[in-house]
Amino acid sequence: MASIFTKIINREIPADIVYEDDLVIAFRDIAPAAKVHILFVPKKEIPTINDIQKEDETLIGYIYSVIAKKAKELGMAEQGYRVVSNCNEYGGQTVFHIHFHLLGGEPLGTMV
Repeated sequence: MASIFTKIINREIPADIVYEDDLVIAFRDIAPAAKVHILFVPKKEIPTINDIQKEDETLIGYIYSVIAKKAKELGMAEQGYRVVSNCNEYGGQTVFHIHFHLLGGEPLGTMV
């Protein structure tokens, strides 16, 4: 069964898309945890961080560069932002298609 992110990529369900290219799609989280909360999703389906293969390394690096460009575009780069990716049940992953949360636009506090 396709994940909700695959359905967004395929335009089967709507999303507030803020970036898209051949490799990555980014859209606003429907339950934001910060003033800015955008999800960056590779169009290639990779279930968890544990499933990243050698051939995916360039894609993962590329996603981080897209995140940095979007943070700069949104005026968050200088003051800072957080990028979070959860892995499996204990890590809080609920959609098994890797994705990266860009959080910012306000002070986020510290994490352990």
